[in-house]
Order: sequence, then C-alpha cells, then structure tokens
Amino acid sequence: MLRNLIFFIAFLPVTIFYSALAAGWRRFGPWAGRAWAGVVVRLTGLPLEVDLSALDPQQRYIFIVNHQSQLDIPVMTHVLRARHVGFVAKESLFRIPLFGKALECAGHVSVDRGNARRAMKSLEEAAAKAREGANILVFAEGTRQRNLEALGEFKPGGMILALKTGLPVAPIVVCGTGDALPKGSLLLRPATIRVRALAPVPAGSYTLKQREQFRDDLHALMNAAYQELRRG
Repeated sequence: MLRNLIFFIAFLPVTIFYSALAAGWRRFGPWAGRAWAGVVVRLTGLPLEVDLSALDPQQRYIFIVNHQSQLDIPVMTHVLRARHVGFVAKESLFRIPLFGKALECAGHVSVDRGNARRAMKSLEEAAAKAREGANILVFAEGTRQRNLEALGEFKPGGMILALKTGLPVAPIVVCGTGDALPKGSLLLRPATIRVRALAPVPAGSYTLKQREQFRDDLHALMNAAYQELRRG
C-alpha cells in the first residue's frame, strides 16, 4: 500500500516536470524522456531483470516488443536508454497536454490505428527517422493485452516498417508488467519485470510480400520466449 501511495503521488509531478523540460527545450527531449523513465521505474520499487546480450551495441534495429501495461513505455525507455529510440505510439497519447508535446520533442511518432491511410503515413515518418539514425520501437500487438497467458495477435505494421528501412528486427519480450499494473487497473502489484532480447532477424530474411509470414514467425518465436519467462 505504501509503495502504491508513493508511486501515484510522485508520478504526476515527475511526469509534468520532465514533460515541461522536453517541451520547453526540444534539444533536451530525448534526455528528459530517459530521465523520466528511470525515475518512474525506480518509483515502482519492482525488481527488473534485463538480458540484452543478443543485441549488437553498434547496430541499429527495429525493436518489436509485446505490450501489456502502461509501464511498458517507461520500462523500455529505461532499458534501451543507451540508444536513440523513437516509439511508434497511439495518437491519443499525443493529445495529452504537455506530455504529448514532450513525446513529439523526444522524437516519437504518433499513429492513428483507426485510419489506415494515416497509419501508413506514420510508418513512413518512422522509416524516415530510422534512415536519419534512430532505432524505432513498435508494440507488436498495437494495444495492451489483458490476457497474460500468451501474446496477442501481432499487427503487420512493425514488419512493414522493418522491410521498408532494411534494418534488422530485434524482438524483445517483456514479462511481468501486466502483472504489476494490468490494463484497467490503478493498483500497483508486486511482480518481477523481466526483459529479454532475442536473436535479431537479419535484414533481407523476408520480402514485403512475405510480411504476414514474417509476422507469424515472429509471433511464434516471441510467444515461446514469453512462456519461458513466465515459467521462470
């Protein structure tokens, strides 16, 4: 109970402070995002186990990650803090006063999932950022999942983005955030958060016509790793 109280009392002022920094001084946007994420992760007080040994520190990637909780954004920002990472995030987050502006200044890309044409335009924007030197992170299921027993259906957007940029895909499996802060809940619960990067899929392994096969293969790979993490 005390941990919940500390987390929810501190979360809003911490978010406002770092959002104001990012929105007011654009050049501080990426730094402010990483600092915010680190503070939020520490505020949860939850154990965090991370294995990124499969990744090349010098290589840029399209990160494909599963999605269970509002904690996923700060956790992944913190875990990947050594890299320049732009998220592809739902448009509604960018409409939040100040916070949305901070997301924009930090280099993240909004996507309207309800409009196919605008969603494709967002993928083109993300691809442009990747060509300029950014890593791009996509939540494969598109939205947070309530069922924690298995990964939800993957959307093809992340695969299309990878194929357009020619960058390798780095699958990252997150386990425990959905137990700690499930979708629809405001109660922080005890859980161990585990993050594991799987072996990257080299560029050129699939063609654009094979994007659905790419999606299905990636889902099978990540779901097997997720089941292993849950058992662990």
